[in-house]
Amino acid sequence: MTLLVLATVTMTLMSVSVADAGKLEEAIAKTPQGIGQGEIDPKAEPGFMGIPGAVKPSWILGIIWGVWVGWIFSTVGAFGGIMAGVGHISVFGLGDYADSFKKTNSTLGKLLTDSIRTSNQYLVGFSGLISSATYYRMGRIVLPLGICLALGSIAAGQLIPYLTAGKIDLKSYQGFFGLTVLVIGAFLLYETTPQGQRRKKDAKAAAEAFEREHIRKAAASANPAEPEIAGGVHLKEFGIGRISFTFYGVEFGFNPILALVGGFVINCISSFIGVGGGFLYVPFLTSIVGLPMYIVAGTSALAVLVGMISSIYGYMFVQGIPVDLVFIGTELIGIFVGSVLGPITSRKIPDIWLKRIFVVLALYVGIGYTIKGFWHIAVFPGL
Repeated sequence: MTLLVLATVTMTLMSVSVADAGKLEEAIAKTPQGIGQGEIDPKAEPGFMGIPGAVKPSWILGIIWGVWVGWIFSTVGAFGGIMAGVGHISVFGLGDYADSFKKTNSTLGKLLTDSIRTSNQYLVGFSGLISSATYYRMGRIVLPLGICLALGSIAAGQLIPYLTAGKIDLKSYQGFFGLTVLVIGAFLLYETTPQGQRRKKDAKAAAEAFEREHIRKAAASANPAEPEIAGGVHLKEFGIGRISFTFYGVEFGFNPILALVGGFVINCISSFIGVGGGFLYVPFLTSIVGLPMYIVAGTSALAVLVGMISSIYGYMFVQGIPVDLVFIGTELIGIFVGSVLGPITSRKIPDIWLKRIFVVLALYVGIGYTIKGFWHIAVFPGL
């Protein structure tokens, strides 16, 4: 069934050229013609979004990068949008291309920047769809919490495109992108220290119980892929001021009002920098709510899915931001593969190492993009 959905979505996207071509064509028409930087040669071969002479991302590399984006998002519950952004900005060269129009036609440069933001959200939104469905079957989603976060994110998904579409150039976007990731990475680095770990005794107990049942026994299991519903999330108390549940015998609870506010704030930030928000949902769910990583990933994926639907609608259908749906369609093939593998492989990785993967990536990308965006200095390869 899932393969059928993937095929249908991909074929639909491949049949659509570019959304709101009128706005893009108008920006191209106002750009100086020529073969120099920041100019468009009408005789050149069409590239990204059909722009003559634009960079032309490899669809094979798009699929491979999609696998990586889907895997990291569905494994950690975050960083999919960040890695999608790294791919679109640096790996495929769209960032430098958008920045080349800063002096000749800033409108086109900002339009391409908005397109990058929206394209990122397509990838992480689809990964959220696949991975949240998988985690739900495994009993590793706190459904009431995910719904509260998602509801809070809907308003933000409309507000931020309205306030920022057409106003952000590539370098500013890159700088804020990196700074936000850097702050979160530094905070999560603290969470992996002994002092930070002492604050999460309940989360650690649940994580250890899960490891005993699945990670340490996986090798001896006849069917390690069997859903873990027996010891999964079970709702215990449901109220306006508190919702509680158990996970492997350990009780957790949260305030639904706080979750609604958290979802709104998180999606405001994530919609602005064009990512899913998992990199903010993860510390919110682990540090403020106090959940173990094994149920954070699925719950974060559900919230991200709804937030991305709202944000994409705001950018594309309200603000008219164009995207290259043909290239996105190829990336979604890789997203599907990576999103299926993530929940399976995450059971074999200890809780603390899932966080450390997140921290290393956050510091690398955060430092690199902050310095490159604000000071125009490339300090790390690949960014």
